[in-house]
Amino acid sequence: MLTYMKITNFALIEEAELEFGPGFNVVTGESGAGKSILMGAVELLLGGRVDRGVIRTGCDRCVVAGSFTVPERLVPAVEAILGPAEIPFDPAEPLQFRRVIGQSNVRNFVNDTPVSARLLAAVGEQLLDLHGANEQLSLTHPARQLEMLDRYAGAEEMVAECRRICAELDALAREREEFDRNIPDESERSRLELVLEDIDKVNPAPSEDEELSARFRIAGNSRQVLETAGHLTAALTEAEDSVSDRMGGVYRKLLELSRIDEALAEGLLEECDRIQEEIGALSNRISELADKVELDPEALAAMESRLGELFTLKRRYGPTLEQVLERREEAAGRLELFHNTAARRAEFDRRREALNTELRAVAGKLSELRKRCAAKFADEVRSKLGAIGFAKCVLEVEFTAVEPGPNGMDRIELLFSANAGESVHPLRKIASSGELSRLMLALKTVLADADAIPVVVFDEIDVNIGGETANHVGEELHNLGRNRQILCISHLAQVAARADRHFRVEKHTQEGRTFSECRELDAESRVKEIGRMLGGGASAETHARDILRRAGR
Repeated sequence: MLTYMKITNFALIEEAELEFGPGFNVVTGESGAGKSILMGAVELLLGGRVDRGVIRTGCDRCVVAGSFTVPERLVPAVEAILGPAEIPFDPAEPLQFRRVIGQSNVRNFVNDTPVSARLLAAVGEQLLDLHGANEQLSLTHPARQLEMLDRYAGAEEMVAECRRICAELDALAREREEFDRNIPDESERSRLELVLEDIDKVNPAPSEDEELSARFRIAGNSRQVLETAGHLTAALTEAEDSVSDRMGGVYRKLLELSRIDEALAEGLLEECDRIQEEIGALSNRISELADKVELDPEALAAMESRLGELFTLKRRYGPTLEQVLERREEAAGRLELFHNTAARRAEFDRRREALNTELRAVAGKLSELRKRCAAKFADEVRSKLGAIGFAKCVLEVEFTAVEPGPNGMDRIELLFSANAGESVHPLRKIASSGELSRLMLALKTVLADADAIPVVVFDEIDVNIGGETANHVGEELHNLGRNRQILCISHLAQVAARADRHFRVEKHTQEGRTFSECRELDAESRVKEIGRMLGGGASAETHARDILRRAGR
């Protein structure tokens, strides 16, 4: 139940605080006073679409806040939405909503935790059902009628499954289209085979060109390498007066110092021995390097030829050898695609048929559920219509089979006759606006009973209704309010008189600015307001008292 609302700088409302009660709450006032603005704030609070034009002129933002008590039966559903978002929720405490709409951004809060508008709307769908002033026009559309039947039957999960399967079929169709578009033709197949033959004939290995180029540079300069290595080994260890010999002389001189006083050459003899060992090791490594260099003209020519082959491949398919190998893999993949086209198409057909079989099965179960519930749905709506002035009406649900799709395999049409003895026809062809208003009220009442939404908002549900029918509509709204909270904008005294709580919206001008204010009416103020709705004056107020008395208010 919506227990409290605070509205700041929202359209004509500068500031308003409202405490709604259980049962039937009615909002009345002159045309243009701001009643629909108030209901727009309720819708906005629970995730409705934001229009920054609602910010009051001269203000930089507007704020709509409210508190909801969550019925025990809806606690699991609300927890399932709030829990994954880590939003604190104590079912024993009211759930707090707040939306702050600025010129450049919108901030949403649940229990003072920032949330997305999507999450806000998801919670709102559990708590509130809003019927707009012109929604009855949508009732003439078969798709809207099917949606209502599905809601009554609790078929939303089956419909969602149909839509999931259809989405997979659409994705599969796009994949198949992309596949067919990319299948190589015969001329491309020939080119691909030439590419593979060209590259496989050389059969390059990854990074082979870099490794071979390094070896080729050494082999091409082998004589110079051997000569340089010989000079180095001679200078280090083999020639007279080599570095090794000179270090031997150094060692002897240090030995003489040690004989004079060991402290003079302490540690130097060991250092000298180490250096001599490193000179020998360096000379050996240079000799080993020279041993690896071969003076083989044939091997050099073979390396040069191989490098030429690799260069040709890189020029054709490169410029790097990695790109050559990638080109080979691409060509092989495209050829495999060409040769396996029939198998791939068969796999596409198999997947499509499996999805279509699954869709037909789910759509069939959905159709059975709809048909089982349709008669009961029509009976309950007829019963509600009888209570609001259509005692002899006829309402039927006509099914037409269609190809299985996102909404299953049914198209329905509500067939209606307001009077006894008249044949039924589709709503879009015969129903007047007044009949549609009453039919929508009956449907909303039945749906509210089916899914137990705790708050139902009616924005001028009684439009184009009058006379005795207005009494019936008011009584039906009051009855509906016994099990849930009803918020209703009305222009009819007969409807307003049956409300448990009565709010009046007034508009006035002050210092050149227009303001809308909303306040709850006490007993005497309520008499005056209903008298105004009846035309005003003492006789109207007398009539108002009589209406309220007969309504038990």
